[in-house]
Amino acid sequence: MPKELPKAYNFNETEARIYQWWWDAGYFQPSNDPNKPGFDPTIKPFVISIPPANVTGSLHLGHALFVSMEDLLIRYHRMKGEPTLWVPGVDHAGIATQLVVENKLREEGTSRKALGREKFLERTWAWKEKYGGIITQQIRRLGASCDWTRERFTLDDGLSRAVREAFVTLYEKGWIYRGPRMINWSPGLQTAVSDLEVEYSEETGKLYYFKYQIVGSEEFIPVATTRPETILGDTGVAVHPDDVRFSHLVGKKAIVPILGREVPVIADAYVDREFGTGALKITPAHDPNDYEIGIRHNLEFINVLNKDATINENGGPYAGLDRMDCRQQLWADMEAADLVIKVEPYLLKVPRSQRGGEVVEPMVSTQWFVDVQEMADEALAAVEDGRIEIIPERFKKVYYNWMENIKDWCISRQLWWGHRIPVWYCDDCNAMTVTREDPEKCQSCGSKNLRQDPDVLDTWFSSALWPFSTLGWPEQTPDLDYFYPTSVMETGYDILFFWVARMIMTGLEFTGQAPFHTVYLHGLIRDEHGQKMSKTKNNMIDPLDVMDELGTDALRFTLLVGSTPGNDTNVSIKKVEANRNFANKLWNAGRYVIRNLENMPAQPVGEPNWTLADSWIWARMKQVNQTVNRLFEGYQFGEAGRQIYDFFWGEFADWYVEIAKNQIAEGGDRAYYTIQTLVRVMDTCLRFLHPFTPFVTEALWGHLRSASIETSPGLAPDGGWEEALIIARWPEPPAMEGWEEGKIEDFALIQEMVRAIRNIRSEYKVEPGRRISCTISARDKSVMIESQKQTFASLAGIDPQGLTIVAKPLEPSEERITLVITPVEVSIPLVGLVDLEAERSRLEKELAEAQSQIERLEKLLASPFAQKAPQDVVEKEREKLAAYHETSERLQQQLG
Repeated sequence: MPKELPKAYNFNETEARIYQWWWDAGYFQPSNDPNKPGFDPTIKPFVISIPPANVTGSLHLGHALFVSMEDLLIRYHRMKGEPTLWVPGVDHAGIATQLVVENKLREEGTSRKALGREKFLERTWAWKEKYGGIITQQIRRLGASCDWTRERFTLDDGLSRAVREAFVTLYEKGWIYRGPRMINWSPGLQTAVSDLEVEYSEETGKLYYFKYQIVGSEEFIPVATTRPETILGDTGVAVHPDDVRFSHLVGKKAIVPILGREVPVIADAYVDREFGTGALKITPAHDPNDYEIGIRHNLEFINVLNKDATINENGGPYAGLDRMDCRQQLWADMEAADLVIKVEPYLLKVPRSQRGGEVVEPMVSTQWFVDVQEMADEALAAVEDGRIEIIPERFKKVYYNWMENIKDWCISRQLWWGHRIPVWYCDDCNAMTVTREDPEKCQSCGSKNLRQDPDVLDTWFSSALWPFSTLGWPEQTPDLDYFYPTSVMETGYDILFFWVARMIMTGLEFTGQAPFHTVYLHGLIRDEHGQKMSKTKNNMIDPLDVMDELGTDALRFTLLVGSTPGNDTNVSIKKVEANRNFANKLWNAGRYVIRNLENMPAQPVGEPNWTLADSWIWARMKQVNQTVNRLFEGYQFGEAGRQIYDFFWGEFADWYVEIAKNQIAEGGDRAYYTIQTLVRVMDTCLRFLHPFTPFVTEALWGHLRSASIETSPGLAPDGGWEEALIIARWPEPPAMEGWEEGKIEDFALIQEMVRAIRNIRSEYKVEPGRRISCTISARDKSVMIESQKQTFASLAGIDPQGLTIVAKPLEPSEERITLVITPVEVSIPLVGLVDLEAERSRLEKELAEAQSQIERLEKLLASPFAQKAPQDVVEKEREKLAAYHETSERLQQQLG
């Protein structure tokens, strides 16, 4: 006999056990592996390279979304019979990891510099070995079916070799160079940082207006700035070429306040005549826009900041001051010199370091850069000609805009943890040696007095190589031959440029092929009100806590069905709770189906004689299968999940399972074919749901499989039962098996009739167990409805003896409620349904109350209240009035 399932699904007991079983059975590894016997190179694989999480990271909802989405893709393609490979790995996260270790050293009373580079790196590797695996264990908890035998780390030997190869190749082509350019400088971290590591916060600041005196004149140009300390680095004043207010001053000289340096007045179309005073101070060394103007007009570049954001020797009397202290002192001195016009409050977008939180300074600094123009042109063409698709398509415009306006990439960082730049300087001849292997002597003079560049590469440099370096490049490995190019790159839209574009550029450059054929972009996770999640707002949701409390499947389903390509997703605990309930509904429906296998006839006597309900559920399952397949192929996974959810709960569980109880009670072939239908539909739903909710579906499917094999081998799906759901075949629309697809419309009419009567029962507060009478004018549906008498009566709570079906129209009667459900009418006698006098009295009281409220609200809205109260408050009162009018009309109709 089939084993009775527990009443409730215990996810705590199930998830870890099933995950370990999947792993032990080798299901996460590709079914066609170039490193194993029997390999067939003609079978095309489906491959995803996981976006590597930071080694310092702890699981957050962003991780949960991309892991769930990619696992869904992998599980779907695995069930489609494709060899699937999901390459896992983590990023060394240069800044984040170095900060963690430095903080630890600080607690010990020492520092990175006190330890020295070699000892510091030893400590960092030790930290990585101890704590670096936490994030991957947390990713496993989400059900990620990665091939963990192929796990990579961006600082492992193979990827380090790939980084060296890429750097040297680009250097040899003349695309990597060292020189001064505008970068983001983090004074706290003492390094250049990428744009992605800068967060802009809206903060209340000030707009400072002051005078730029013209040399040899009483005239001045009024200028405004939010950063007075940068006045010390000004090398020009710009006005718009068409601004008649200042055109006569173009070509003259202005005097830098306090310092007295003379700078040119220039004309440049970048200047916005409507902002501030219509004139700009130009600080080419400390503002990215001024930097471009400075290049156009050949202005001097004067850096006034030290690495710790104190003023350097170019700041004259302010040298040594902190930048903020300098701001106050300089402004006070300018006031004393009568150079100040006014100060206004101003809302600023302040660039702050993502890691340290301090204000980031735009600064011209000597760094290593990549000239990416040629690679960008190729990457642009790959999307334009369709080699790479971006989903959703609207992000192509964003991609094109970035690539068409791309700047040279700053790849050096003043850190110790990371890929050290493979450049050595000769102390004897000052020549540079750039090699793939550590050199023993200078390539120019043969001297052994070499010292390596102290900087490391931007973390994004190694990440840009991820799709092919993880498969063995630059070696031509079997994995690289078979699994590259990969299939889909799934990631957040916020790193389309910072990561995706760079992978496309390097993939085309180093392999000659696009690294993937599709880029699928998901949105950001927000709270239930659409607000960004942050600790300060106290609206963070910890996915580990949610999984502990509500289960992994509930969290995954919430994230996946709530998502649409490229759009942000609002998440709340209530939504996860609702999907925990869905997992329980799934479990309970499975328990019911499995329990009925005990009493199932061993074999049918004859061919199936499908009921209307049977035909309907088979036909609807075929429709849903076709729809879900189309949605999956169109990357509309959220909508696919919603369709499956609605079919399972709203049609199979709520309607067919209820009807099946009566059909099974008939026994014989009717019971056999009903249970067969229950098993087939349940099996199909579990297959549909597996990529969304892998744990509960695998557990339940295993029980369904075992019970079916034990009691009735004939119930096996086409092709037989597979050994596990994770490798089971994806459902295909069933072939016609004697049921009629056209019966959907007939069953939909029965559903509408049942719903209408249930609404009447609810409105008149008829007890659930009480059977009522009913007359149906069926017209041309008489035969169909007559055949469904038992089903209709059971579902609607109708007394079968009191159910009358006629073909002719019904006569109007005040003693009956008549419901028109095209093309039929349903009539219910009020006598016996309710106490007519008591019902009339109740309706009259409700009508009097509604009319009283109408009178009150009409007076209120005719009073000064309507003009004085907030618009939203007035609108709510109008909505109440409309609702009371509607109630009054309905009650009057019921009273006759």
